[in-house]
Amino acid sequence: MGLDLTDLRATFAGRLLEDADAVAPFLTDWRRKWTGRALAVAQPDTAEGVAAVLRWCHAHRVAVVPQGGNTGLSGGATPAVEGRSLVLSTARLQRIRALDPVGQTITVEAGVTLQQVQDAARDAGRLFPLSLAAQGTCTIGGNLATNAGGVQVLRYGNARELCLGLEVVTAEGELWNGLRPLRKDNTGYALRDLYIGSEGTLGVITAAVLKLFPLPAAQGVAFVAVPSPAAALALLSLAQQRLAADLTAFELISETCLQLVEKHVDAARRPLAEPSPWYVLLEVSSAQGESAAAEAIEALLEVALEAGHASDAALSASVAQFRSLWALREDISESQGAEGPTIKHDIALPITRIPDFIDRTDAALARHFPGLRLVVFGHLGDGNLHYNVSPPAGGMAKADFLALEAPINRLVHDAVDAAGGSISAEHGLGVLRRDEAARYKSAVEQRLMLAVKQALDPLNLMNPGKLLGTPDTISPHTTETR
Repeated sequence: MGLDLTDLRATFAGRLLEDADAVAPFLTDWRRKWTGRALAVAQPDTAEGVAAVLRWCHAHRVAVVPQGGNTGLSGGATPAVEGRSLVLSTARLQRIRALDPVGQTITVEAGVTLQQVQDAARDAGRLFPLSLAAQGTCTIGGNLATNAGGVQVLRYGNARELCLGLEVVTAEGELWNGLRPLRKDNTGYALRDLYIGSEGTLGVITAAVLKLFPLPAAQGVAFVAVPSPAAALALLSLAQQRLAADLTAFELISETCLQLVEKHVDAARRPLAEPSPWYVLLEVSSAQGESAAAEAIEALLEVALEAGHASDAALSASVAQFRSLWALREDISESQGAEGPTIKHDIALPITRIPDFIDRTDAALARHFPGLRLVVFGHLGDGNLHYNVSPPAGGMAKADFLALEAPINRLVHDAVDAAGGSISAEHGLGVLRRDEAARYKSAVEQRLMLAVKQALDPLNLMNPGKLLGTPDTISPHTTETR
């Protein structure tokens, strides 16, 4: 592009990385699926520095790709291959600005990692419940920009529900301070909600006020064998009825998942003597102590076993057992990656339709693509499934397997749409699902989203090419009332 960055370096305090070796880690996504190019990487020290960078980019018509911990799975934080954009890293926005244990809020900058927020809350006797596998690396800015979910959405909600206020730099470089720690603020449009989940296409989140909760006195977990997803759903209903808000997580795991973890994780041990087609991992948090948590789980399982919703169960009796049972769930993705290439689907469905969806889609894939392994797991309690596909156990050429990705995606996502679901539950659209999403959104919905984008970023400088297409990509066959 030949653009002189000398005056950009003078506009903000922080680092401007231009050397190829220094820039390289910011150009490839976590899955190593996309690699782009960039003019440089800017790492401002303050929100005012972010604003200065965006004002410079606006004046020089330079596109900006915001990036947090670069742990996304949809390519939303990777620059394009043309190399005409600037990566804006929030890594140096590292301050915890305030913590109010009585008001139960914490105000943090965008570059603070999720683990740091959890630790700060715990040190104050409070809980920040957002929990992800990448929590030691992912940042709050990225969590909010993608509306991250995780394993405790059932009880606490996703990132959107955990945020009270934001500080944002607009596409023109103006700094909006919306850091209000209010549960009620009925004074107009919820600008906060425009930026949460926008994947950096409207502005840059620089800080947030987050909700905290009382720290549970005790937690317990049970690994439960169930005969089918329908039985798991019946167990969920029973658990919600008996445990109410104490039920904090409810995960569905197939036997195929457990086999992969057992194969690829040396420390993994089956908690149950006999295999089962499906399992549930459920977590209970209690304000009353360990005995109350254990008694609640045992009482639930006694009823579930009698009703035939479950056939066996293992309960955690120590912190070590608690962690080892959760590890069986958390190690699934890594184990599937170790097994070979994967075709992933991060989908959301109405909870009551999940058993039928699994039965019908499993059967359709078996008819059209025989021999493939289905690696199905996810957050049954909030309707989010990771409905993944692996090659046959005997192996398959990588190129042949990946050639199936488009037709498999079409089959799965058509089934999701028919069930009233979403093709992206918690990973965002990025570039991975951007074009597919246009197929399933109505023309009205697409035009409304484009109108917001054009109003807040008329020059299309904020993360262009991510999340949504251009006006000419609105699908003509979608219906106005869909």
